[in-house]
Amino acid sequence: MTEINVSLYSLLIHEFIDKEHIQKVKAGTTIFNERDSVSHIYILLQGSLSLGRVHMRGKEFIIKILNGEELIIEYQLFKANPIYHFFAKTISDCEFLIIKREEFEKFAMSSPRVMSELTSWLSTRYLKAQIKCQDLIMHGKKGGLYSILIRLCNSYGIMTEKGILIDLPLTHQELASLTYGTREVIQRMLKELRELDVISYDQQKFTVKNLAYLKQEVDCQNCPHEICGLN
Repeated sequence: MTEINVSLYSLLIHEFIDKEHIQKVKAGTTIFNERDSVSHIYILLQGSLSLGRVHMRGKEFIIKILNGEELIIEYQLFKANPIYHFFAKTISDCEFLIIKREEFEKFAMSSPRVMSELTSWLSTRYLKAQIKCQDLIMHGKKGGLYSILIRLCNSYGIMTEKGILIDLPLTHQELASLTYGTREVIQRMLKELRELDVISYDQQKFTVKNLAYLKQEVDCQNCPHEICGLN
């Protein structure tokens, strides 16, 4: 019999859903900060949250945005006294299944299948990070913005008559934090895109009207959505 491919998320839900309580967290809550000790694994059941870092001058940079059915376990696994190298903050009201780190590591070590899925999950995340860095290095701030818009389309896009609606409210400052730029620079580049009729912006939501233009500008390789996403 062929074994059905099951995601790491599904395996963890199946193992822990009846063992741990589901916890509800309000929007704007900091789940943990940089350099906090890693004591738990967080399974995001519903809602959206951002992972990011704080510059030494206090400026926040968003590394990624997670939206439902996601995991927060990106740290140095199976190491004594691990710490987080990023913060996690809820964007909307969220629901989590929270697992003790030791229990998660014990579960992973006891099952080759779970360890295989964990390795695959981490490999995909590292590849995403490398490609994102490549876009910023090769194409600068403009390329960084364009690649983020492409990723937002892949992760949150809904096809409409006007184009691809990015169904995630974002301010210009939040978009600047995602592209490691300033709000003023991002606003100027967004204005250029609106004048070219590439995007529109209404009620804090972007619509990409010409995705092909963005892809051409960053020499997009049309990676699968699994790789080219914001999560």
